[in-house]
Amino acid sequence: MKAIKTILPRAALLFLLFTVICGILYPGAVTAVAQTVFPDKANGSIIEVNGKKYGSALLGQQYTDVTHMWGRIMNLNTNTYKDKDGNAVMYASPSNLSPVSEEYKELLAQRVEKIRSAHPEKGDTPIPVDLVTCSGSGLDPDISAAAAEYQAERLARENGRSVEEIEDIIEKCTTHKIFGIFGEETVNVLKVNLMLDGILE
Repeated sequence: MKAIKTILPRAALLFLLFTVICGILYPGAVTAVAQTVFPDKANGSIIEVNGKKYGSALLGQQYTDVTHMWGRIMNLNTNTYKDKDGNAVMYASPSNLSPVSEEYKELLAQRVEKIRSAHPEKGDTPIPVDLVTCSGSGLDPDISAAAAEYQAERLARENGRSVEEIEDIIEKCTTHKIFGIFGEETVNVLKVNLMLDGILE
């Protein structure tokens, strides 16, 4: 009993000490450094122009019209999550279908047909795989450079611009390999579309 009376106050003191350090001081310090050094990334990489927020550069948005660049396939779900007022919140996820299932093959065939019909000038040019498949998260904001280039002629045609202008926009929205060797070149779909709309320069 005497041992318990000795140990409990020390345990309580340690609990309180680590709660303050790990629950208040450390998170506070990390937040302060993040807000000072890279506030844009710390706040979700929100693209804001003239006080209007257009979305996060880290989350995909669905574009289906021919005047905009298309990103990864998104399986949109508005039934699972609700906001505090009970309104449906859009959410996306991968399909989780087996790549050898008949349903998946049918989906791919439909997607390929849609891509080919929107890009007749590409003929039998192989379609970049990321234009007809979901990402692991279902919310990938980027596509490969090949997938972006594949759409250049359609975007030029539908927006009344030259292919060179579209390629210049794609280049401005491209993240290149680290040190030229690590990773892959990716293109941010939201940024491209905001530039096509004249919102970003």
